[in-house]
Amino acid sequence: MTNELTPKFNPTEVEAGRYEKWLEADVFKPSGNPDAEPYSIVIPPPNVTGKLHLGHAWDTTLQDIIIRQKRMQGFDTLWLPGMDHAGIATQAKVAARLAEDGILPQDLGREKFLDKVWEWKDEYATTIKEQWGKMGISVDYSRERFTLDEGLSQAVRKVFVQLYNKGWIYRGEKLINWDPKAMTALSDIEVIHKEIDGAFYHITYQIEGTDEFVEIATTRPETFLGDTAVIVNEKDERYKHLVGKNVILPIINRVIPILTDDHADMEKGTGVVKITPAHDPNDFEVAMRHDLPMINMMNNDGTINENGGKYEGLDRFEARKQIVADLKELGQLLDAKPVRHEVGHSERTGVVVEPRLSTQWFVKMDELAKNAIANQATEDAVEFYPPRFNDTFMQWMENVHDWVISRQLWWGHQIPAWYNEAGEMYVGEEAPEGEGWTQDEDVLDTWFSSALWPFSTMGWPDENSADFKRYFPTSTLVTGYDIIFFWVSRMIFQSLEFTGKSPFHNVLIHGLIRDEEGRKMSKSLGNGIDPMDVIEKYGADALRWFLSNGSAPGQDVRFSYDKMDAAWNFINKIWNVSRYILMNAEDVSADAVSSALTKVANKTAGNVTDRWILTRLNDTVERVTEQMDKFEFGVAGHILYNFIWDEFANWYLELTKEVMFGEDEAEKDITRAVLLHVLDQVLRLLHPIMPFFTEEIFEKLPNTSGSIVVAEYPKVRPEFNDDKASEGVAMLIELITAVRNIRAEVNTPLSKAVPMLIKSEHADFLNAVSPYISRFTNPSELTIAKDLAVPEQAMSAVITGAELYLPLAGLINIEEEIARLEKELAKWQKELDLVNKKLGNERFVANAKAEVVQKEKDKLADYQEKFDTVKARIAELKEN
Repeated sequence: MTNELTPKFNPTEVEAGRYEKWLEADVFKPSGNPDAEPYSIVIPPPNVTGKLHLGHAWDTTLQDIIIRQKRMQGFDTLWLPGMDHAGIATQAKVAARLAEDGILPQDLGREKFLDKVWEWKDEYATTIKEQWGKMGISVDYSRERFTLDEGLSQAVRKVFVQLYNKGWIYRGEKLINWDPKAMTALSDIEVIHKEIDGAFYHITYQIEGTDEFVEIATTRPETFLGDTAVIVNEKDERYKHLVGKNVILPIINRVIPILTDDHADMEKGTGVVKITPAHDPNDFEVAMRHDLPMINMMNNDGTINENGGKYEGLDRFEARKQIVADLKELGQLLDAKPVRHEVGHSERTGVVVEPRLSTQWFVKMDELAKNAIANQATEDAVEFYPPRFNDTFMQWMENVHDWVISRQLWWGHQIPAWYNEAGEMYVGEEAPEGEGWTQDEDVLDTWFSSALWPFSTMGWPDENSADFKRYFPTSTLVTGYDIIFFWVSRMIFQSLEFTGKSPFHNVLIHGLIRDEEGRKMSKSLGNGIDPMDVIEKYGADALRWFLSNGSAPGQDVRFSYDKMDAAWNFINKIWNVSRYILMNAEDVSADAVSSALTKVANKTAGNVTDRWILTRLNDTVERVTEQMDKFEFGVAGHILYNFIWDEFANWYLELTKEVMFGEDEAEKDITRAVLLHVLDQVLRLLHPIMPFFTEEIFEKLPNTSGSIVVAEYPKVRPEFNDDKASEGVAMLIELITAVRNIRAEVNTPLSKAVPMLIKSEHADFLNAVSPYISRFTNPSELTIAKDLAVPEQAMSAVITGAELYLPLAGLINIEEEIARLEKELAKWQKELDLVNKKLGNERFVANAKAEVVQKEKDKLADYQEKFDTVKARIAELKEN
């Protein structure tokens, strides 16, 4: 059979070649329908330093879910892919590869080294695209961009020049974070603070011309080589007699003044503070107030420079050891107290960062930040999901410092500034005319170009670009909370400045993926998980299901192979259900399905279970769509799982066997059509999350055509709603479940027939569905009536709308039955208390939707009826 599925789901077979077929069919490109509402996403660009990690797999999965659903809903969707050049990280990787052959970047020179980096980029970009394919992400490769391609480079130059001309980009000497390994400046957010073991070194400085000393404490004794003053508080009586005098720096014997400044805290330490303006941000501010000299005592690579006297050439930490030893020998080291403190480390290379005075390029942030803050109070505000991350964004913008954007690298956008021998500087989008101009050797921070990503990828600065006019602002960005400062914030303020609009309408924030113990994944712990290894074992669909269902927006998720097993089992369950349906409905046409569904909707054919499953399908479509629109993919997945596994597979499929094993061919045709329709709709609902196997099954359905990628997303069909059928089958299921539970309690297998009595106001309905009751409960005698005599020795259960009795004389213990019913009574009391508490809450009743309040009132009536019935049954048993 052409529509036959293998007995067991095999992800490797199902996913092989599928992605290539989608690309060949061009199903991922925008529809081009001018009447369709546009919906656009630009992918958070992975850097070209290696393989995708689980965090990026999470990004791409959630975005693919969004774009696939919107595409099926008829939006004109664009998902634009691209990659980031990642200046520091990529240059370090290439330099490390060259070092394996004994080659330094300086040996090659700038141009030849950059040729090697471009080779690296081509190699790893190919790898990333292969991994995207394995993930199944539905991007339009005809629009792929790279942060160093010509179009984006033009945008970067234009932005730089415009900000410079406004005075918002400037070049100056300021204290910055310095990475001695990468030998480049870093922005504040590229510094990660880690706790390490260190010491507080207590050192004495001699007062010039006296035998008196002052004591200072520092965790970085080597920096005294750059001291230019010591300060005390002017209110500190202990040191008033010293103000205006000088101290002599140990070992190097340089004389520096004693000044007063409020930065000196009388209550902290000795109250005397050494000032090293070129290597401490607070000291820099003090030096600016007092016009102190600023002495840089460190080379680019972290070694001591010519200002370090006999320590020149030593690594900073080796110099520390030598200085401590020399101070101890001189008797000027009073103590070295161990301390555990936070120290800044480079986010890229991992080495300890040095605050260092340096001439760099900066973006003046005050006006840009004000604009971004003000925009959040307008209709153009960016909506964060969850909303609490708006506070994170606002707090950072309110406290942002000027952004150091120059990097001492070769890989990146070279700063569009030129200098000549006359000391003149020219800033422009193109090189100046004439001879004797040399371009600034530094490049821009990678985030400078990434901040333009939403609009530079759309053709800006050409504002007449078709894509820019059609798809900008983009609709939704998905990213981790750890990147709000690096990227999200910068995209917002740059987009507002250069396009006058927010770059996107929504930002969906997810958390971090941790290991099973809750630890952050890292190379040092050796607990990283390669998503490609997971896909090889479980398939992309299972990984995507896990990533979309693992947590709520903004929350971290723990990776677990048990959860991956569960995801695979779920897919295999759907596979087996589909296989059963296909084997029983291989020749049903689309017209036959449509005709049968019309008859069921009109109640001219079909049975109550058909109408029930179509009602439940409507409810599932409505709830899943609502949750997907709120980016609550975990909730949507939970709803889908319950419908597919419990209602469709475990109940409806089993209930249909009463028809499928019967003799009525017309009724079989209706059931086959309903089975096919529900399976078709289930596959469409699942497709955004699990694209591969849903396409595999969809193309084998006899009543479908084309790719599921562009199939219509399910909609609620009101004609299928049947509340009576829904309530009736719910009662039937509850009844069957109750019988099974009672049988289990008294160890009576289903194979043994037992008498059964059902007392219900809905006796007519229950008699009509008695074949189902008999098939699934195996009664020796079945009595259903509105009123009947209750047997004395019987197990009982109260369900919604009915009382169930199984006379099992000799198999039950009355006292045990009373104890069981008392537990049940306590359960209903607990449910009543919960509902009463909710309905007693005036805020809930006043603010909740009317249908939600009514649902709680209906629960109250149902629970009260069950409570009263169980209580009465207990009283009967006790009397007898």
